[in-house]
Amino acid sequence: MNRVATIILNRNLPAVTDRLAGRFLSKESDLTDVFVVESGSQADNLSQYCTWYANWPDAVEHGLRVPRGFNYAFAELYKAGRFANYDYYFTLTNDTEFGDEPVLAKLLDVLENHPRVGILSPCSHSWGEKQLLHDKQTKYFWYVHNTAYLMRRQYIESIMDTDNPDYMGILYDGSNFRGYGAETELIAKGYANDWATAITTAVWSEENESHLLNRADLIKTDSYDMNLKLYVEEGQRWMRKKYGFNSRWTMQLYAKFFYENFFEINPEYLEFKI
Repeated sequence: MNRVATIILNRNLPAVTDRLAGRFLSKESDLTDVFVVESGSQADNLSQYCTWYANWPDAVEHGLRVPRGFNYAFAELYKAGRFANYDYYFTLTNDTEFGDEPVLAKLLDVLENHPRVGILSPCSHSWGEKQLLHDKQTKYFWYVHNTAYLMRRQYIESIMDTDNPDYMGILYDGSNFRGYGAETELIAKGYANDWATAITTAVWSEENESHLLNRADLIKTDSYDMNLKLYVEEGQRWMRKKYGFNSRWTMQLYAKFFYENFFEINPEYLEFKI
């Protein structure tokens, strides 16, 4: 049994997903097992590495998206008694791209040196956040949005809902369908339970948005512009209903409150504060 479970979401782009899954199976199979969630894909567009197939009518029509998709994988592993077999979970959308260098080995090295980091995100060359790192390879953030998270199992266990281990709620709030603010919610819950979120330049990752821009019809999803519009509109309604917040900035300030408290409790990590 490997230390890392790599979970990849696919929706009707088997070649893209197979390339990403194959990368880890060929380069880092000594560190990770690979699982693929089919997020309502058509039967003729399944990845060759398909592990779980969400093929009920609503999933086929709308997909699972990030919150429900990763929840589905976590719930299946939990119900099978396999969740505790892994020390780390690497969650990836299939449009995530890496270079040829080792990914997991470098990220695991970072986590070994940062025992209170629960979520680790590779940096992107296009992010402004890299300017905040300055001479540090890794720093702790109270906001991050990415397609790749390496999460420590103990962090997940500290916030997961084992009373409802299903695709709607074991980790993410599945009612937040498109995931607007979902990462901020996980970050806030982490800091509230003494787990930090970090960005590192030990590994670089990029999101290839051309798949959604140019192949939305094949993916059977909304166009890029429509998805962005609904992502914000639906997410703001979710945020207002659940938290009473009327802006993403307020949601981020909520996470920042716990972020500041983390360093009061753990002053030994102040050098990694942005």
